[in-house]
Amino acid sequence: MRAIGNFLWFILGGILMGLAWWCVGVLCFISIVGVPWGRAAFVIGQFSFFPFGKEAINRKELNDTEDIGTGGLGTVGNIVWFVFFGWWLALGHVFSAIASFISIIGIPFGIQHLKLAGIALAPIGQTIVDKEVASAARRVNAEKKVVQSRNKFS
Repeated sequence: MRAIGNFLWFILGGILMGLAWWCVGVLCFISIVGVPWGRAAFVIGQFSFFPFGKEAINRKELNDTEDIGTGGLGTVGNIVWFVFFGWWLALGHVFSAIASFISIIGIPFGIQHLKLAGIALAPIGQTIVDKEVASAARRVNAEKKVVQSRNKFS
């Protein structure tokens, strides 16, 4: 089912937004200063080409450790990203979502575009993994929180 969804997504407009992400990545790499943002743009662009079966997750939530992209510098990076590229990529995904929602068949595509619009606003600190990996990481983190709360009240 994922393969069919990804194929339909790609030919019905996913290619356009994926190319938009890659164009932003090229611009970032040309500037040299924007290399970290360019790398993120290429990773999320690939996700934008074939999103079904994958999910964006915060690296801190996945690895249970903070890194440069999930801390204070990641926040600054996301602010810079938003100012230069994030808002218009998000806007592109919102317009694509509206176009998808017009037909009932396009509703799953519209929902995926809205998820990508959210990622477009703040991609630094995010990573793309299989849905199973993301749900396992969330389950492990939830179990850790339960254990911590039990120990706190013991």
